[in-house]
Amino acid sequence: MGSRAEIENSLKTIHADRSFFGHPRGLATLFFIEMWERFSYYGMRALLILFMTAAAEKGGLGFGVAKAGAIYGLYTAMVYLLCLAGGWMADRITGQRRAVLYGGVLIAAGQFCLVAPSETVFYFGLVLLMLGTGLLKPNASTIVGQIYAPGDQRRDAGFSIFYMGINLGALIAPLICGWVGEKINWRLGFGLAGVGMLVGVIQFMLGAKHLGSAGMYPVLPDDAAAAHRQKRNAVVGVAGALIFLAIIGVLAAAGVVEFTTQLISNALGVVLVTISVAVFSWLIFGRGWSVQERKRSAAILVLFLAAAIFWSMFEQAGSSLNLFADRNTNRIIHGFQFPASWFQFVQPTLVVLLAPLFAWIWLKSGSREPSSPAKFSLGLLFAALGFAVLALGASKAAAGALVSIWWLNTTYLLHTIGELCLSPVGLSAMTKLAPARVAGFMMGLWFVAISVGDYLAGKAASVYESMPLPTLFGTVAAFGIAAAVVLALMIKPTVRLMSGVK
Repeated sequence: MGSRAEIENSLKTIHADRSFFGHPRGLATLFFIEMWERFSYYGMRALLILFMTAAAEKGGLGFGVAKAGAIYGLYTAMVYLLCLAGGWMADRITGQRRAVLYGGVLIAAGQFCLVAPSETVFYFGLVLLMLGTGLLKPNASTIVGQIYAPGDQRRDAGFSIFYMGINLGALIAPLICGWVGEKINWRLGFGLAGVGMLVGVIQFMLGAKHLGSAGMYPVLPDDAAAAHRQKRNAVVGVAGALIFLAIIGVLAAAGVVEFTTQLISNALGVVLVTISVAVFSWLIFGRGWSVQERKRSAAILVLFLAAAIFWSMFEQAGSSLNLFADRNTNRIIHGFQFPASWFQFVQPTLVVLLAPLFAWIWLKSGSREPSSPAKFSLGLLFAALGFAVLALGASKAAAGALVSIWWLNTTYLLHTIGELCLSPVGLSAMTKLAPARVAGFMMGLWFVAISVGDYLAGKAASVYESMPLPTLFGTVAAFGIAAAVVLALMIKPTVRLMSGVK
């Protein structure tokens, strides 16, 4: 590890760099690693449930929808839940730079595992993808913050450019991987996602020189003994977790313990609830917090629950809505039938088009700009309205007819409006409301809300065949509208809990 002086001098050099459109050159390196990671994730996500439910003679796995939905929810929930562990590991053991590199390698390996014609290797590939994304995603964002000096006015614009990388990858992946997967071969679609991630890893290695010492080292106490103790405890914790998982694997292989998809899925639900209850109990009732910190943590709890409900609706894009696109939507335009996975590029396209409009609306609102809880309520309402629209479309599909693409497109439009009311606002609110000493940890908690939503989205998809679609989508819509109304009634109390945070 370099000396503190060397690290600081390296960072000063990076902070002063303006060679990438007025920003540090390292921003381009981070832009492309995130773009290719999202290309990999959304390319695979667009195909996953369609591949699992496709008949074996058509190259799929032939899973029932209930099993496929449970696996989809388990995978997407774990991807975001492991962001907590990925950030913790980078802070204490590897540093963000190595975490991003290791994560990229694991993601590429996971995608290539999905190419192999083996169900066992398929599951192993999903595990690698979960671990890799958990390492890469939170730490790439952290490095973006480190290449700017504190108070640098370019920081927000830099994050906006970085966010464009996310949406660019999410936009092009379903078009390319979806076409290859559905029209040529499912496994080649996954392989293409792996190639994209491999390109991202190579680019990151070549461009790392432009990052200086940003993200190079773990955050250790100044005291050498304390630093050694922190790193030792972290290594012991990781080793203990790996040994526990190995024991579970051996017991399962030996037939001592039988693990089913449903059992694992239900266990994850218990884990998510336990983590959420434990964290908020500590924040609100634990010792050492001021009255203001407790109140703001209670406000975060309200927003956390609202976000989890929102994501449970929004994240059905890759599960139940993907199935609806494949089975119930007329995808023929001028004689050409486009892949069902192509619907997955609609939302990122709408984000790119509408995000500047929403930024302008909030700016022009001035003192009349809605509070964070009010925006969350709007987000829930628009997501629920999207399902209300689709419930009407599903009633037509229930009669045996394929419905117009505009039912799904309208749903995605409403969901995107909801996303722009809630997602960026949630990130901002978490940074403002979180106690300063646990700010990073609380950002990880935001990913837990997404994880809970993904888990519930998978559960909804698992009943796709066992419940009439108008009933399924109508129930989701009714639940979302009820949640929006409850949150609307809680706006004023929640604003008071925020203790002056706007």
